[in-house]
Amino acid sequence: MTKAELIANVGKEAKISKAAAEKAINALTNSVTKALKKGDKLTLTGFGTFSVAKRRARVGRNPQTGKEIKIPAPKWQNSKPEIC
Repeated sequence: MTKAELIANVGKEAKISKAAAEKAINALTNSVTKALKKGDKLTLTGFGTFSVAKRRARVGRNPQTGKEIKIPAPKWQNSKPEIC
């Protein structure tokens, strides 16, 4: 489903205009983004949990030279759906 399809579905389900649905979806995505950037965990009961996970830093090798390089600890968005 694309964002445009989601906006249309939300507008239809909530019986509001597409413009109002788009504002609501944009507000939701902005709020989720801000919370995750702060490192907060977001739980939407019945939908899922969103959080930021971090892997440990590690040492790798440059395949051309064989020299060891430090790979920094990456962060990524982690989600666990509650519905199937």
